[in-house]
Amino acid sequence: MEIDIAVDFEDYFPSMMERLGAEGFIGELCNGFRLLMDGERGLITFESLKRNSILLGLNDMRDDEIICMLSEGDLDGDGALNQVEFCILMFRLSPGLVVENGSKQWVEEYDVI
Repeated sequence: MEIDIAVDFEDYFPSMMERLGAEGFIGELCNGFRLLMDGERGLITFESLKRNSILLGLNDMRDDEIICMLSEGDLDGDGALNQVEFCILMFRLSPGLVVENGSKQWVEEYDVI
């Protein structure tokens, strides 16, 4: 017997962008980055993401899932996310901010990154 479990995902980023404006929205993304980053390195590292995922109630995340999350956004190959990589990743993961042709509608419209 196959069980099909669907997870509903509500993308709040477009409404946040509308409400806060581009500058305010980017500011909120930067606040999120600071919450997750390693204070000494100024980057989101494996250790900082693992430590802070517990604070966010995601304590059941496996190490391989954390590594996968970092790899998804790591553009320079250093194994960690800087603030720009984090913001780009957040935009890429938001279906509401990406139009059908794959261009970044909000990025282009608001010139945020």
